[in-house]
Amino acid sequence: MFTKLYKRIRLLNKRGKEPYSSLYKILHFYPDNIHLYEQAFLHKSSSVDAGNGKWLNNERLEFLGDAILDAIIADIVYKHFRNKKEGFLTNTRSKIVQRDTLNRIAVELGIDKMIVFSAKVCSHNNHMFGNALEALIGAIYLDKGYDTCYNFVQNRLIKEHIDIDKVAKKEVNFKSSLIEWSQKNKLEITFDLIESFNDHDGNPVFQTCVMLTDIKIGVGIGYSKKESQQAAAKMAIRKLRSDKEFQQFVSELKKKQTGENTAEKEFEELPEEATSEAEQTAC
Repeated sequence: MFTKLYKRIRLLNKRGKEPYSSLYKILHFYPDNIHLYEQAFLHKSSSVDAGNGKWLNNERLEFLGDAILDAIIADIVYKHFRNKKEGFLTNTRSKIVQRDTLNRIAVELGIDKMIVFSAKVCSHNNHMFGNALEALIGAIYLDKGYDTCYNFVQNRLIKEHIDIDKVAKKEVNFKSSLIEWSQKNKLEITFDLIESFNDHDGNPVFQTCVMLTDIKIGVGIGYSKKESQQAAAKMAIRKLRSDKEFQQFVSELKKKQTGENTAEKEFEELPEEATSEAEQTAC
């Protein structure tokens, strides 16, 4: 209590104390080294020349935060699901730290309003929020240590923004689900790379389409082939679940190729998608 009061009094004499109060709303504690947190919110599109040919941005902190977040989430999941096997724990951790989840949490914490970035950054680069959250975790670790970092992840991220049991049950691997669906219905599904290019920041971008026999049913873009395939599969599943005319077409195609009918429930069994708030509000 006295430590917190001392830091409040000390900060009254600091210039530009607004960053401290803004960070306190996110962290629920005051930082010691404010520069680490400023760097955590500095997107590479607005890198600062640090001299000696080095540019300062949040990429190194993001790398550190990503590793620490994985370790902390692994510990939390391990303790929460005491009787589950390794495969289940790994899958659950992956769902928690997936980009959509981190983007959503970053927006809900207000991190999106703290990021410094260039106006030229493309709107499809919605990784920015989640990356900044990971960089923030890296900054907390360097500034306060592992215990404070653990408490932040557990209390501010997990307890306030994630239902672990619900996440564990949620299907997020759209590609696997689509392939399983196609095999069950004896229909051929393929993933074809349409093109690859670099964005304004020089990052490789991939565009993939999903083909049902010779018909394109989904297209996705991502910063890796795997991510673009997931996005394409997600679009295809959305079409299969919601487009009644397309469902009728698929049913007729299946009957023509296999002689079997397609039950309506087979479309309903495909996983539902959850649109992240970060995707809706991405720059």
